[in-house]
Amino acid sequence: MSDFNDSLNDVSSDSFWEVGNYKRTVKRVDDGNRLCNDLMNCIHERARIEKSYAQQLTEWSKRWRQLIEKGPQYGTVERAWCALMTEAEKVSDLHMEVKAALMGEDFEKVKNWQKDAFHKQMIGGFKETKEADDGFRKAQKPWAKKLKEVDAMKKVFHAACKEEKSATSRESTSKLENNNPDVQKKLQEKVEKCQQEVQKTKERYEKSLEELDKLTPQYMENMEQVFEQWQQFEDKRLHFFKELLLNVKQHLDLSTNHKYKTVYNTLEDTIQGSDAEEDLKWFRSNHGPGMFMNWPQFEEWSMDLNRTLSRRETKRKHTDDVTLTGISQTGDQVSKTSSSASNLEKTADCSDEEMSSNANGNPFDEEPSSPEVSSPVRALYDYEGQEQDELSFKAGEVFTKIGEEDEQGWCKGRLSDGTIGLYPANYVEDSQ
Repeated sequence: MSDFNDSLNDVSSDSFWEVGNYKRTVKRVDDGNRLCNDLMNCIHERARIEKSYAQQLTEWSKRWRQLIEKGPQYGTVERAWCALMTEAEKVSDLHMEVKAALMGEDFEKVKNWQKDAFHKQMIGGFKETKEADDGFRKAQKPWAKKLKEVDAMKKVFHAACKEEKSATSRESTSKLENNNPDVQKKLQEKVEKCQQEVQKTKERYEKSLEELDKLTPQYMENMEQVFEQWQQFEDKRLHFFKELLLNVKQHLDLSTNHKYKTVYNTLEDTIQGSDAEEDLKWFRSNHGPGMFMNWPQFEEWSMDLNRTLSRRETKRKHTDDVTLTGISQTGDQVSKTSSSASNLEKTADCSDEEMSSNANGNPFDEEPSSPEVSSPVRALYDYEGQEQDELSFKAGEVFTKIGEEDEQGWCKGRLSDGTIGLYPANYVEDSQ
């Protein structure tokens, strides 16, 4: 009990038992609600990060898959490289699942728990906060009232002590100064009266403290009961938070997800399955000495054959020394360039006899008519016509296609100035 009294005398005491210090426990109720909001915000922000990462993976995968497919890599190594893109797409899906779990499960759990645990009042604050405050105030009220009386008795006693000391001091001074005996008598009577007052206030002060001491055990018991009630309330929140954080961990931990493991097992198998010998063999068969060749054979003469051979021979004179420096290429058009060069050996317009007979006429008069088409096309590269019947155009120029592609890869077109002629079909793309 003496320790308790010492705490009362210590004005700087921050003890729970001090009047009003239960407010910190009451505030913890409001803090619990705030922490629910903070936890929801934390989960929501992580979900946004998961979604953003998933979207970046998807965009990265799409862009690089296109670059690889249009690039020069081929065969099983290309497939192994593209497996990285597949991995990104599948991991992106998994992170979207994480985002969905965080928001659909964890976020909603906190939201619902908060709704069940904290009940808003009509006029501000939460019902639980008011209940905690009322409970502590009721438990503390009798003791706080008696403590107030003790403080009042203490002040009266201390004031009496002060007055008694002052009277004693005056009496002592009077004796030294040899004042009038009547004055000294009065001062002595004042001292005696003050001493009696000190004794009386001391008794009242001690009695008040005894009464306070009697109330203290009940006060402590009542406060303990209320405190334990809100300890249990906080215990529920702490256990709920722990359980929820474990759920969040489970959703974030992809290492335990069998789908995640499968992604990387598949990626490793695909990469390990790449075979350089197989790729080299494929390249030899499709672009090297292993390719099929339609070796020249004897052919009977015909009008169509004569026309084809004449055009081929004429074009060969111009293409034997042709380089592609005049062709303006872009990144995904490089692969088209090599095939464009081979198409420079298109069939010639007509035989020497036909050219001479049509020197003053339309060079297309004797050509078989193409199916009637009319569609806009855009040039992918610059092209300089090598024959009288060929068109010349620049990359990006738009003109009209007026005939279907023939067996040698040539089309008939009309420029914006009305010029009609042939052009290599793989030098253009539809502009619609």
